[in-house]
Amino acid sequence: MREALSAGVVRRARRPVGWSAPGPPPGGATEDGRLGPRPGEDLCYLAGDWRILQRLDGQRWSLDDLVTAWCAAEETLAAPPTSLLDLGCGIGAVLMLLAWRLPRARAVGIEAQAVSVELARRSLAWNGAADRSAVVHGDLRDPAVLARGAAFDLVTGTPPYLRPGSATPSRRTQRGPAHLELRGGIEAYCLAAARWLAPGGRFVACAATAQLRRVFEAATAAGLHVTRRLEVIPRAGKAALFSVHVMRPGRSASSPALDPPLVVRDAAGQRTPAFRALRERMGMPP
Repeated sequence: MREALSAGVVRRARRPVGWSAPGPPPGGATEDGRLGPRPGEDLCYLAGDWRILQRLDGQRWSLDDLVTAWCAAEETLAAPPTSLLDLGCGIGAVLMLLAWRLPRARAVGIEAQAVSVELARRSLAWNGAADRSAVVHGDLRDPAVLARGAAFDLVTGTPPYLRPGSATPSRRTQRGPAHLELRGGIEAYCLAAARWLAPGGRFVACAATAQLRRVFEAATAAGLHVTRRLEVIPRAGKAALFSVHVMRPGRSASSPALDPPLVVRDAAGQRTPAFRALRERMGMPP
C-alpha cells in the first residue's frame, strides 16, 4: 500500500497486528518536506521505524544488502565497532541498517553516483542519523577520497557481480553501475577495505557464489584472508545465489569457517524460520 503525495510516494507499513517496531526511532525532521520523497521517489520502511528513499525507476535495497548488514552486525557482537565504512554505498541501505543496529558507531559511506549520494544523505537526515554519519561523493578506488589516516573498525561492501560486456547495461537510473563492475568488482573492494581497515578490523562483503575462487584471490592480493563464509539460498532446492564473506587483515593457513547455509524461503515460498529470525534482528516484521 502507498500514500501518494504531490512530492512523491510514502509507503505505508505492512506489519502484523501487535508487532511493534524495535530500535531507535527516527530522530530527524520527518515532517520536513525537503527531506521527503520527491517526484519519481518513494519513502519505504527499512529497519524499525527507519525509512529509506529510493527512486521508483532506480536502485532498490535488496536481499544482498540485508544479509551483508546482518552478517556484519552479528560478526561484531562481542566488540561493537565505533566506526564503520560502507564501500560503494549506493542509496545507503547497508549504511542505514548498520547505523540503526549500531547506534554508537560513526558511519561513513563512499558512493560515486551523485543521485545515490543525494538520496542516501536525505535518508540519513530523515532518520536523524546525519550527526553521526556522512556519505562521501567519490570513487572507492581513490585513496584520497577519505582523509589521510582514516581507519574503521568495520568495512562493508556489496560490489556488483557482472563484468562489463557480460550483460546489457540497464538504461534505468543507477542500475547499470549497481550491477556492472564499471568501477571495479570484489578486487577493488578488497583493496579499498585493506587500505581503510583499522588494526583488528573486519571486512564483510558479498559476492556471487560462483565467484568463490575470485573472492579468495582478491582477498589474498589485498593482504586479507577470509575467516567465515555464509552461502545464501533464495529458495529450498535451489543453488546458492550469493555468499557473504568475513575477512581480516593478514594471512592464515586455516580454512574459513563455513556457516550453515541461509535458506530464505521454503519450497512453498514462505520465509524460513532462519530468515524470519534474521529479519527480527534487523528490525523487520517476520
